[in-house]
Amino acid sequence: MREADLAEVALDSVSKVYPDGTRAVDCMNLEIGDGEFMVLVGPSGCGKTTALRMVAGLEEISEGTLRIGDLIVNDMTPRERDIAMVFQSYALYPHLSVYDNIAFSLKLHKVPKAEIDKRVQDAARILDLEPFLKRKPKALSGGQRQRVAMGRAIVRQPSAFLMDEPLSNLDAKLRVQMRAEISELQRNLGVTTIYVTHDQVEAMTMGDRVAVMRRGELQQAAEPQELYDHPVNLFVAGFIGSPAMNMLEATLQRDNGAMKVVTGSLEIPLGEETLSQRPALRGYEGKQIVLGIRPEDLEDYGLAGETAHGGRLEGTVTLREALGAEIMVHFSIDAPAAITEDVKELAEDAGGADRLEAHAKDSAVIVGRFGARARVRPGEQIDVAVDTRQLHFFDVESGAGIYGDGA
Repeated sequence: MREADLAEVALDSVSKVYPDGTRAVDCMNLEIGDGEFMVLVGPSGCGKTTALRMVAGLEEISEGTLRIGDLIVNDMTPRERDIAMVFQSYALYPHLSVYDNIAFSLKLHKVPKAEIDKRVQDAARILDLEPFLKRKPKALSGGQRQRVAMGRAIVRQPSAFLMDEPLSNLDAKLRVQMRAEISELQRNLGVTTIYVTHDQVEAMTMGDRVAVMRRGELQQAAEPQELYDHPVNLFVAGFIGSPAMNMLEATLQRDNGAMKVVTGSLEIPLGEETLSQRPALRGYEGKQIVLGIRPEDLEDYGLAGETAHGGRLEGTVTLREALGAEIMVHFSIDAPAAITEDVKELAEDAGGADRLEAHAKDSAVIVGRFGARARVRPGEQIDVAVDTRQLHFFDVESGAGIYGDGA
């Protein structure tokens, strides 16, 4: 149904500086391609909504250049930018029908009545709202109201959609359903979309690319799997993934010519595959690093059998969470948790800062995503297989991921 041209959105060193000197967004460089679904994600207060509002024209740009299509739009009003925004609150007019809510902006722009009717009917068909066009918002469910808000954006046929946490008011089940619907809708329409969320699962499942922000600065923008497999730093590694990556203090040592990572009383040998994938590790021999292990790369050693790839940890089960298809096993190990500024910030955002400090003084409690056949019980000693091919390593001082030479 779309007639508007696709539009690339480009932020070139864009900043937002408030009168008190606060830099809510600092020198942000990001290009969103024609028809791309870009998700901005990060903790509360990281600047993602401010960045979106600058694109929309609702916040003045302090520094840098913003381009939509071929136009520099810094000084353009929101109305001149050819974008449509979907907010967290549905902002529907309670006294108007669904039809009139969707048509409202078109009537405001004096679009011919026949064209309005065509666009509204097309949007209603796409969003499965045809049976509800005569109803008032109060007679709709939360998901239906959100569809009406989407319809209001669609009929404008904009060059870009901007969405600010549009699903945060819905319950968990409906959020999952609406995630799929919005993703499918965006693919079908092909409209360039910037989507803000604090929910990293939402970000990973919806975005063509995901941009992770922290304290007003863009940390990394990449395809979801790239973010997950090759986080540029500790913050991205800890923010992306659920349950979160386990972080441990460690050192790299050489033993009879082979490399191993030592954390507390535990040793994990590193095979040639790991070292060839991360050649820069060789430069950290004898140095302290942060070792990152994702929960799915840990398994009950008894179940892993021949699939275990070189590493083994010993621990004591503290909690078992059975989820049907898998079990989340929390266990303490004789190794110190990593306590860097990045890790502290991540723990505070997740509400677990006190727990992090408590574990660090004694032993780290880490989480493994075990197969459903694991029969572990709280209080038991367990052997845990570690897939050493999937380990992550970070520089203690900078927090940067350790990958290739000089990376």
